[in-house]
Amino acid sequence: MRCLEDRLADVLEAIAAIEEAVARGHDLFESDRYVQTYIIHHLEIIGEAVGAVSDELRRRRPELPWAQIVGMRHILVHHYFGIRLDRVWAAAVNDLPGLKATVQGLLDELGADEMGKV
Repeated sequence: MRCLEDRLADVLEAIAAIEEAVARGHDLFESDRYVQTYIIHHLEIIGEAVGAVSDELRRRRPELPWAQIVGMRHILVHHYFGIRLDRVWAAAVNDLPGLKATVQGLLDELGADEMGKV
């Protein structure tokens, strides 16, 4: 079983992968099914990792749309014929920077908490 820090690191790694793909531009995203699939896959990873986060941690960051992140993962996994690429792109471009900053802040806090216990 993966620990909380590992799950949060999974989120950051998936965001980094998406950022690389997004940097190649919207035109490539629109025309290349492999890039679309790559971004979708990493959004699924984010949703899976976030779904394993405890309620206690979610309460520490109520500003994050935890349920919506997990819900998007469910749509991407189970309704793949109904995926709206415009929403995938919008999530990748607009939503991930805030998620990245929040997750990094949580990891920093958790590290500080652990250091305080030593």
